[in-house]
Amino acid sequence: MKAEYVNSFYKATKEVFQLLVDIEPKRGELKLVEELKNSKDANVKLGVKGDLKGAILFSFPKDMTLELVKIMSGMEMDKIDKFTTSALGEIANIIGGNAFIFLSEHNLSCDITPPEIFIGEYNPSPWEKEKALLLPLTTPIGEFDITINLKENN
Repeated sequence: MKAEYVNSFYKATKEVFQLLVDIEPKRGELKLVEELKNSKDANVKLGVKGDLKGAILFSFPKDMTLELVKIMSGMEMDKIDKFTTSALGEIANIIGGNAFIFLSEHNLSCDITPPEIFIGEYNPSPWEKEKALLLPLTTPIGEFDITINLKENN
């Protein structure tokens, strides 16, 4: 997997978080993982098609999810419900769209599928049981992950 894939998602995440919630995520150490899987409380998956194919998984712990949605909406949240998952899906969608704008600078044309939201541990489908890159991010309101499983569509 090329560095520009990961860098595009990091740059997009950083910009979207700064714009929407005035928080700058700090990048952790990139890790190779065996599959697109995460055990955090709320997960949003974006499928990718076009010059690249695969999926991106955004994974958030419960406390961070509730605080993130509170900052965005101004409403106190006490559980992960349809409102909070909708907000997470929209954040992931915006990040994905922005990342693909950055990737277009590398002559890559991609589209994302609508967000799929999973509460609790996300277990991958058989086609997602391939090595992926896990990008951990730290913010003042919690740590979250972006797992990137992309390859060129030949």
